[in-house]
Amino acid sequence: MNRLSFFVLVLLLSGIKNLQAGNIYKVDYPNQADVKVFIVEYPNQADLLVYVTNQILVAKDKDEIWHYVKYPNQSDIKVYFVDYPNQAEVKVYFVEFVNQARWRIESKNMGRFKL
Repeated sequence: MNRLSFFVLVLLLSGIKNLQAGNIYKVDYPNQADVKVFIVEYPNQADLLVYVTNQILVAKDKDEIWHYVKYPNQSDIKVYFVDYPNQAEVKVYFVEFVNQARWRIESKNMGRFKL
């Protein structure tokens, strides 16, 4: 049994039924968002380098690893993607590998993407 399987088994045995953290929901309107985000072209332009995963446990308690959910009530935070950098609270660049994900610049938004 690998480490992740063991962790999931322990959570299930301890009675935790609904584990949510690092869940991101993309909203359609700015007034619905907790954070407004702009996607930059290059990593050196970003405040936050983001890795997107389809595994909820990988995203747990991490700003820099996002797991998208289908419904707003499943999310920890709602984001709206803006068209211009000056409209954004956070500028992100999506990275290919999880070990590249991190905050590049200290921000007042640190910790806002997790529980």
